[in-house]
Amino acid sequence: MISVSESSATPHPRIRLDDNFASPIRFSLMASLGDGIELDFAALREILQCADSPLSKAITHLQAGGYVVARKASLGSRPRTWVRSTRLGRDAFEGHLQALREIVALGGQNSL
Repeated sequence: MISVSESSATPHPRIRLDDNFASPIRFSLMASLGDGIELDFAALREILQCADSPLSKAITHLQAGGYVVARKASLGSRPRTWVRSTRLGRDAFEGHLQALREIVALGGQNSL
């Protein structure tokens, strides 16, 4: 069992959780955009099973934080939006996942 003095010496991993991934759509969006993967808006909408507006808001939010880059291009006569994660975004997402893993591990240590 961990004593109070031991546990306060090390900050709880929840402190390293990134609020940019608090939304399930933003979290799922980042999970879909692995290293080097670029997906168009329609593919992301299908993968994430969400409507246009929440997906657009998620992309805008993550783009403002520098976590994704969106580019507009045409495919034939139709405009398309393509999205990919940045190095900053991938590193932040991996740090968020690591903090979640540590939280789960701590919970297992405190089982009775």
